[in-house]
Amino acid sequence: MDINQLIARRVRDIRDARGLSLAALAERSGVSRSNISLIERGESSATATVLDKLSAALGVTVASLFERPAQVPDPVARAADQPVWTDPGSGYVRRNLSPPIHSPIQLVEVSFPPGQRVAYDTAARDVEVQQQVWIIEGTMDVTVGDAHWTLAQGDCLAMRLDQPVTYHNPTSKPARYLVALVTEATTTSRRKSP
Repeated sequence: MDINQLIARRVRDIRDARGLSLAALAERSGVSRSNISLIERGESSATATVLDKLSAALGVTVASLFERPAQVPDPVARAADQPVWTDPGSGYVRRNLSPPIHSPIQLVEVSFPPGQRVAYDTAARDVEVQQQVWIIEGTMDVTVGDAHWTLAQGDCLAMRLDQPVTYHNPTSKPARYLVALVTEATTTSRRKSP
């Protein structure tokens, strides 16, 4: 299945499962109804920022938008079957490593081009998402809210995805890192707490 068709199917299926109309998802996400419609038909390749907005509005992680439907739950994700997506805005490449079985843990490998930047306007979700970023090669600047770190090979940063996050490769060489996400259900009162 083409990656844009996979994303299209996942966004549509999750939206339908949540009982949201296109207009309701547009209002919740800040993404135009026409753009969501193009994405759901596989006629547009959304940027990482748009996918982040849609996933937050749907109450899932971005990694969830790349999950392939499993015919029979398989605990192994073969390299050839792992979905690979390239952000049309920055050129960063993400590979979903996790098997297509239900798990609160998701693993993603990212190859980030030199000099590029991606900013996510991450907002509170219906689930709490904890994330760790482990640098395999290169250097990345990561800003979470008002905090900023420069991460080098071997460094690992833990964060909660409930505020804006910016990734920037300040060097002239590509960077590669692993993202580990854990999703936990939250209540409305927990989401509103500082």
